[in-house]
Amino acid sequence: MGEAMTDDDQRLDRYLVSNGMAASRRVARDLIEAGMVRVNGSPSRKSELVHSGDRVELDSRPVAAALTADPSIVLEILYVDPSVVVVNKPGMMPCHPMRPGETGTVMNGLAAAMPETAAVGVDPREGGLIHRLDNGTSGALMIARNGDSFGLLRAAIRGGGIRRRYQALVSGRMEQATEIDVAISHDRRRSHRMLSRSGGRMSGVRPPRAASTHAVPTRWFNGMTLVDVYPSTGLRHQIRVHLASIEHPIVGDELYGGELSPAEPTRALRAGRFWLHLTEIEFESPAAGGVAVTAPLPDELARLLN
Repeated sequence: MGEAMTDDDQRLDRYLVSNGMAASRRVARDLIEAGMVRVNGSPSRKSELVHSGDRVELDSRPVAAALTADPSIVLEILYVDPSVVVVNKPGMMPCHPMRPGETGTVMNGLAAAMPETAAVGVDPREGGLIHRLDNGTSGALMIARNGDSFGLLRAAIRGGGIRRRYQALVSGRMEQATEIDVAISHDRRRSHRMLSRSGGRMSGVRPPRAASTHAVPTRWFNGMTLVDVYPSTGLRHQIRVHLASIEHPIVGDELYGGELSPAEPTRALRAGRFWLHLTEIEFESPAAGGVAVTAPLPDELARLLN
C-alpha cells in the first residue's frame, strides 16, 4: 500500500499523477473508480479536493488484467528480441482497448501471441506499449516484453532518445524543410481535438505544452506533397496539428482540415483513415543494442502514390 500526505489543495486525480502514484490522469481515474484510492481512510471521487495534511492511500493489490487475448488479430512482426517487439500497426486498428473485455486491438493480438507483453506497464489496458499511434495512423509500434525494458524505453522516448521518421501526404506544395516549434494544448470544448498555439492567447484550453516537429518535403504531386516528418516530442496528435498549423494538413485528416475533395483519388481511404505512417524507428534495445526498423507502406497508402 502506498501512502502520501498532501501539500496543496488539488483534485485527487491530479494529485496521484503529480506524486507518481499513477502514470496518467486516465490511470488515476481508473484506480479511483475501482475503489483503490482512499483519502483519510475513505474512498473518494476523482474530482474531490485533497487538502494540506490529508492522507492519501493507494491500495497496491494487483488490478485484474484488462487485456483479453484475441488470437484472431494477426500482426506483422517487424522486429523482436527478448526485451521488445515492434509490429506494423494497421491503419484504423486501435493500439489498445479502452475498457476490460474489449478486443480487436493491437494489444489484444499481442496478449494472445506474446502474453508477457500484457503483464508489463502501469496501465493494464495498455500492457507494454512504449508509445501510441492514432487509430488513423499506421506503422512501427514498440511494445516492451518485460518491466525493466518498459522503464528504459519509456524514458528514452520521453527524452528524445528514439528517432522516428513518419511519412505524411499533405495538402498543398511544401517548398522547403520546416521546423515547427508550436505549443499544443487540449481543446476543452472538443475533448477529442488538440489546438496549436501558433499566435495569440488560446482561450478555454488547458495550459499548452512545448512541441517540436521537423518536416522535409520529398516528392510533389498534383496539389499535394509527400513529407518526411521527424517529431522531437510526442504529444497527442502532434504531427497532425503541426502540419495543419502551417497550412499543410494531412490528406484525409478531416479533424484538422485535411478534407477530401471529390476530385482526389484519396476517396479510397476509409472514414477516419488519413495518410500518415511511421516508417522508421531507431532505438537502443536493452537486449540487443542499436536497432533500426522499417515498416513498409500499407497498400491503401502506396496505391495513392502510384
